[in-house]
Amino acid sequence: MTTPTQPAELYRHGLRLLLDKNIPAWVDLWDDDGVFEFPFAPDGWPRRLEGKAAVADYMRGYPDHIDLHDIPDLKIHRTDDPGTIVVEMRGVGRLVKSGEPYDMAYIAVVTVTDGRITHYRDYWNPLAIPQDGAADFTGAGGR
Repeated sequence: MTTPTQPAELYRHGLRLLLDKNIPAWVDLWDDDGVFEFPFAPDGWPRRLEGKAAVADYMRGYPDHIDLHDIPDLKIHRTDDPGTIVVEMRGVGRLVKSGEPYDMAYIAVVTVTDGRITHYRDYWNPLAIPQDGAADFTGAGGR
């Protein structure tokens, strides 16, 4: 299968890879100089990752921490910039260590250039993570 290059299709493809727990293939969607930002990250958690290698390191343990089952309520909005989309969605599954349910609403602003993610701002709510499950996020996406 050829990897889509348009922002909305590339994003949907990336969600399928996350659901399949194929983190290396998801990271391959990124530009070498891509930036991943978390504007609402709590103290002690990263707010900005610079470069594909940093994204890979951050996401490496994701399936060991979050068992993502579904992405319901996906809405992708196009913007005046053809390379940028705004995404509304929920991620549902469970926290692997505690077994607690995982149900997180997200808004993301994603820019794609030449078929690669160049900028991703992930607006998620760290207060929605169970306090005893917060340690599960060390070294994983969503932390």
